[in-house]
Amino acid sequence: MDDIWNAIYSITPTLVVGVIFWFILRAIIGADRHERKARARIEAQERAKAGLPVAADTTVAAKKA
Repeated sequence: MDDIWNAIYSITPTLVVGVIFWFILRAIIGADRHERKARARIEAQERAKAGLPVAADTTVAAKKA
């Protein structure tokens, strides 16, 4: 029975650090995705104000936002 508890105690720190790392990466990737959408939307608005053609990929990102 002690072997099981030793195994649980030894793997717990690794799992905790892994879960924290996953949450941090998830937050960073999500923030990057939202930042790219916002930048695409703003760029499309600025291009429209200037009378320039809007790039095809920015219109798709702007519509999804």
